[in-house]
Amino acid sequence: MSRIFAYCRVSTAEQTTENQIAEIEAAGFHVEPRRTYCETVSGSVPAMDRPKFARMVDRLDWDDVLIVTKLDRLGRNAMDVRTTVERLAENNVRVHCLALGGVDLTSAAGKMTMSVINAVAEFERDLLIERTQAGLRRAKAEGKRLGRPRALDDQQQADVIAMRKAGHSLTCVAEKMGVSRSAIQRAEKRCASATRGD
Repeated sequence: MSRIFAYCRVSTAEQTTENQIAEIEAAGFHVEPRRTYCETVSGSVPAMDRPKFARMVDRLDWDDVLIVTKLDRLGRNAMDVRTTVERLAENNVRVHCLALGGVDLTSAAGKMTMSVINAVAEFERDLLIERTQAGLRRAKAEGKRLGRPRALDDQQQADVIAMRKAGHSLTCVAEKMGVSRSAIQRAEKRCASATRGD
């Protein structure tokens, strides 16, 4: 027999989930208190990183029903919502969103809604890639160094090479410079590349 679960979320401690619970009851869903999961967590946190949501998903079983008042309860963005719904659908969990007229997102009508969400997710992903690439191009044009900052400046790097040429061990040089052994090795590789003219 299907069990009904509800997930309610607010972003701050000043807010309450009572309105969401009342909305679910007004829509005709009777959810036992032990199957109502409420938490205070930012909407920017992915669904599966929300402790109570993750705990609820572990309890959901074949043919169970999950009720949420709004789509953003299921994820931080369209991509996260899609991933969450697909994961639940794999376990035959029906997902009803009251803001979408109570449509089951795993039904035929719900799948159509999800196809729109998927298109938005793809659009979001493409925009993110475009913005990232534009930012990298702009930073490069401004002469900014990209990637991880170097552990050693030019003078320190010269000191490292001098110590290594004098026969000091990797460990000894790393301890003296206050960096890891791999930072010393990277400095040596950079020096070797510069010498070869790479």
